[in-house]
Amino acid sequence: MSRIRSASAFRALCALTALGLFVSTGSAAANPKIVVDAGTGRVIAHQDAFLKWYPASLTKLMTAYVTFKALKGGKLSLETPIVMSKKATDQPASKMYFMPGTTLTLDNALKMMLVKSANDMAVAVAEAVGGTHDQFVAMMNAQAKALGMTSTNYINPHGLPGKGQFTTARDLALLTLRLKQDFPEYQGYFSLEGIDTGTKQYPNFNTLIGRFDGADGMKTGFICASGFNQIGSATRDGRSVISVVLGSDSLAGRADDTANLLQQGLASAASQGVSLTALAPYGDTETLNDVSAEICNPKAAKVRSETRDDAGRTIQHSPYIHEMTHPPVYSLTSLISGGEPPPPPPKGAKKAATAANVPIPQPRPASF
Repeated sequence: MSRIRSASAFRALCALTALGLFVSTGSAAANPKIVVDAGTGRVIAHQDAFLKWYPASLTKLMTAYVTFKALKGGKLSLETPIVMSKKATDQPASKMYFMPGTTLTLDNALKMMLVKSANDMAVAVAEAVGGTHDQFVAMMNAQAKALGMTSTNYINPHGLPGKGQFTTARDLALLTLRLKQDFPEYQGYFSLEGIDTGTKQYPNFNTLIGRFDGADGMKTGFICASGFNQIGSATRDGRSVISVVLGSDSLAGRADDTANLLQQGLASAASQGVSLTALAPYGDTETLNDVSAEICNPKAAKVRSETRDDAGRTIQHSPYIHEMTHPPVYSLTSLISGGEPPPPPPKGAKKAATAANVPIPQPRPASF
């Protein structure tokens, strides 16, 4: 059974989560998932939570954590100028395509990094906070260790793959939990519906914002090596839960999986499950999984194309995702100096195969 077919089967079964049931396909294909109560820190459900995985753009959550810590410590402010270095502007897409020397505030850089998932912004922020790229990466790894992320290591602030870059669903859940606990004042960055640079509007890659009741964050990511990933957060009636989905088969797939897990969490008893920090490791905790062959091949691409309607909108099957009831609200961003970004490369230009430059989907929930 292929990863894509087995993942689709998982989503179909996950419709049962409204009953509070944990579902596992039992498939040999790894597809790590975990859902945690953000108030109690208890694990509601998990699957393959300790498998090593490429973090892709979920890495930017640690970049944000280290930056928020610097802000809270008074080392810089949201108005601190961020100057785009050549190293930053040379990063592969997804990016803003700014020229070296362009200057903007940290506030706007964070919005671009977290909404557009811009790799050039991640490096520029890292250089501003850490002094250099490498010093910032060292700060990321020190922070991961301090948080208890026992199976995580970073080699860059944006998540493009390379030797030594890995994490687990369990560690990402812990990072997300601590982001919510330690920096409530900055949670608004994760719930933005989009940004407006004055020349172009960018909707949030997280398509649950405005389409899943109570959705309030957090981040998506894609590279061939890790598949389609999403960390979700939702709050209803004072109850907040977070979820991690790694290795899903498509844009629609990761949104379906996330919505189903969040619903499962919100429908569960707050007191159930063990503490996230007490969850014992299980399964293969050594092998770094690489799903490039399953995700980035012609057959998989064809299957993904069949999850779109005639207008190119992704068809999402979760019964908990609905149409947006209002036009997206775009947060205005601007530059201090350097002019507007040049246009993206011409259509058809060759892009890095590992880049997280995935088209923004326009979801259309499919009827069950």
